[in-house]
Amino acid sequence: MSADALGGTALEARGLDVLYGDYQILWDVSFRARRGEVVAILGPNGSGKSTLMNTLSGLVRARSGEISLGDRRIESLPPHKIVGLGLAHVLERRRLFPYLTVRQNLLLGAYHPGARARREETLADVEALFPHLRERQTQMAGTLSGGEQQMVAIGRGLMARPALLMVDEPFLGLAPRVIEQIAEVLTAINRERGITVVFIEQNVELALRMAHRGYILESGRAILEGPSADLLASSEVKRIFLGH
Repeated sequence: MSADALGGTALEARGLDVLYGDYQILWDVSFRARRGEVVAILGPNGSGKSTLMNTLSGLVRARSGEISLGDRRIESLPPHKIVGLGLAHVLERRRLFPYLTVRQNLLLGAYHPGARARREETLADVEALFPHLRERQTQMAGTLSGGEQQMVAIGRGLMARPALLMVDEPFLGLAPRVIEQIAEVLTAINRERGITVVFIEQNVELALRMAHRGYILESGRAILEGPSADLLASSEVKRIFLGH
């Protein structure tokens, strides 16, 4: 999908300053994802990627700045209210309930009223995306492989019926075959269901080949943003990630 074919703004942040105690993590960061877009957030370890995502979903409060989901300001809302407005966040390292079954973990994603009423329909849709989960529905989530757990985590996010799905490091620690499978699912939910996808990834080439656009963070500042093809060719991106 070309940039011209994308819709209006789905999620936008302006001038975010975020502190943990007395230590500032983000400095005047701005971010935007358009409807129907896939956006990659990239940067070295410790650059503030997860903090940015946690701030966008309400898990962390910014000291200053504005966040809008569509035309609604959300920076003062708690996370459960933000989920109800259409933004779902899949946290780094999955964060499943290990002693609940796959089905129970998935259904927990449909707790807000708009999703709860259609949870069986959504569950069938998630299991169509991840057929393996249908076979594992009565298995304890903690006994699954890392790839299967990531499928459950993404599926649980989709159970909220989001317009925008954020995923923190979806490919972390996974085998190449599983990475390919999950990348295909994220691409499919964007292309076929129109869900805006924002994700964090360490593999720059993989991320930018999946995404329409990318943001590069360094030392808590958004230093580059633009179309993926431009970032792939950027000497500044090579400097940040390859050291030359």
